[in-house]
Amino acid sequence: MLCWSAVYAQLTPNFYSKTCPQALPIVKAAIKQALEKEVRMGASLLRLHFHDCFVNGCDGSILLDDTATFKGEKNAGANANSARGFEVIDNIKTQIEKVCSGVVSCADILAVAIRDSVVRLGGPSWTVMLGRRDSRAASLTGANSNLPGPSSSLTSLISAFRAQGLSAKDMIALSGAHTIGQSRCQFFRNRIYNESNIDKEFAASLQKNCPFNGAGDSNLVPLDSTTDNGFDNNNYKNLRSQKGVFHSDQELFNGGSGDAQVTTYSINQQAFLTDFSAAMVRMGNIKPLTGTQGEIRKNCRRIN
Repeated sequence: MLCWSAVYAQLTPNFYSKTCPQALPIVKAAIKQALEKEVRMGASLLRLHFHDCFVNGCDGSILLDDTATFKGEKNAGANANSARGFEVIDNIKTQIEKVCSGVVSCADILAVAIRDSVVRLGGPSWTVMLGRRDSRAASLTGANSNLPGPSSSLTSLISAFRAQGLSAKDMIALSGAHTIGQSRCQFFRNRIYNESNIDKEFAASLQKNCPFNGAGDSNLVPLDSTTDNGFDNNNYKNLRSQKGVFHSDQELFNGGSGDAQVTTYSINQQAFLTDFSAAMVRMGNIKPLTGTQGEIRKNCRRIN
């Protein structure tokens, strides 16, 4: 069996340069159109990639619908009524299939779409390594057990990322993605009513949209109330002011081992953007299927 780094070495940034040179331009154009229609879709796609890679590797398994033989990952605790953007990937796949049928994997489409989304939102670019193939199954159990939740402690966050071959530094850099996107009240209500390491005025502002009695579970608030549609380092500035929406985010700056790195990113945006790009490349290194493994799905929602 090949080790992860050996498998990843089979990936290359120009994997489709001869077999489907239209692929990357199609993704870029489709992402531009999707974000012009709904800018928050960028955060949704970023979440899809992260939630895909942490289950059985970056293999497009999160895109699969349930079947009679397996339960997919879309209804896992971290994804149900939360994971979005599937239709954007479907649209891209349909366009690519028209010009290069059975060539470009859904896993690679998702990886490129994330990069292009971050760039469109003002974030950094990075070289996306390509050549992943698609899984032929999904794992509801894996999604429920591997994905860290919004109530996670710093220790459990570090452990969850280490289990995927990512460092604590990678974890803190990738958490900066919460500078975009929104969350439902149900995922942070306990924090805004019961925790002490939160700015009182900030908590009060969130309580207006998230009643204590549990009403409004699906009400949304931005994870970064300053620039929720722009990719920057404000998430770290918020944490230093005890304005993290999630318990898990505030854990990064709470008198522990993450404080110094959060401080660095809060005052040096370029350091954050550089480390985020590098961490995204490493996340793409999580157990990709290559060679004859898996398949190239023609429809991202189901196996061939």
